[in-house]
Amino acid sequence: MSQDVTYCYDGSFEGFLCCIFESYRNKEVPTAICCDEDFAPTLFAVRAVTTDPDHARRVLRKLAICSPVCANLVRRGFLTCLPEKELHLYRLVAKLLQEGPGFLRNFSDETLHPVAKAVQHLNSEAHLLKGFVRFSELGGVLGGEIAPKNRVLPLLRSHFCARYLNESFFLYDRTHKEALFYAGGRAVIRPLEAFEMAPPDETEAKYRLLWKRFYDTIAIRERENPRCRMTNMPKRYWGTMTEFQDASYFTPQSSPAAVSAPGVPDGRSVPGTPPAPGPSAPGSYP
Repeated sequence: MSQDVTYCYDGSFEGFLCCIFESYRNKEVPTAICCDEDFAPTLFAVRAVTTDPDHARRVLRKLAICSPVCANLVRRGFLTCLPEKELHLYRLVAKLLQEGPGFLRNFSDETLHPVAKAVQHLNSEAHLLKGFVRFSELGGVLGGEIAPKNRVLPLLRSHFCARYLNESFFLYDRTHKEALFYAGGRAVIRPLEAFEMAPPDETEAKYRLLWKRFYDTIAIRERENPRCRMTNMPKRYWGTMTEFQDASYFTPQSSPAAVSAPGVPDGRSVPGTPPAPGPSAPGSYP
C-alpha cells in the first residue's frame, strides 16, 4: 500500500467516512487527512475526496456491524478538538477492521487511548455547558453564546430542545462559528461566520443585573476559595457567563432602533421559524 498520499475532504463527517472508503478502494494508507480549509502545500501526492452519501452510509453501516461502540466512538471523536483527529480515527477504524473489536476493552491501547480520552473530554465539556449556558431574552427569542474547545452543539441539542420545548432559541458557538437554532419543534445546526449579540432592552438588562446581584449576594466572603471555584467552574467559560461580565453587559440599548433585529446579525431574521433546509455545519453529529 502507498504511504505517501494526503487526503483532502470537505470537513464533514460524511466526507471523512468517504476518505475511509477511498483508502480501501484504492488500497492506500493516507499519510494525512485534512479539511479543504486547513490544507497546506505538501510534498506528498494529494487526493481530493468527493463526499458521496452512499459511500458514507456503507462505511458507517460496516462500523456498526463490527462494533456499535466503535461506531459511536468515531461519531463523537469527529466532534473533538483532538489534533489530527481524522488520522487517529482512521487508524482506529483500520484496526477494528483488521483485528476485530477486542482491543476496545483495553483503554491503554495506543490506537484507542487518544480517541477515547478526547471523547471523554468532549462529553465532560458538554455536561458542564448544560449548566454554564446563559440565555438572554431578545425580542421574544432566547439567545446564548458559548466558546467551547470541542464541537458540543450536537450533544447539547437534545438537552436544550427538551428544556425549552415551547420556546424559540439559538445558541452560537464562537469557536467553531456555527449555531443551533430551535423553533416550532424543529432544530438545526448551521454555519454562522459572523455574529454579534444585540444589547439588551431595559427589561433584559434588569434581569441580567438581578442575576449578578444574586450571585454576588450568596457568596460567603470568609469562605472564598478561588482554586476550588475554578476547578468546578473553569475560567475559560467565564467569558460567556452573565455573572462575570463588566458594566457594559448590563447597559440597555438606547432605543428600539439601535439594532435591526434583536440578537441576530444584519441580514438574518430572528429564528421564529427554523432556517430553510440546507447543509448542516461541517462536522455536525449525524
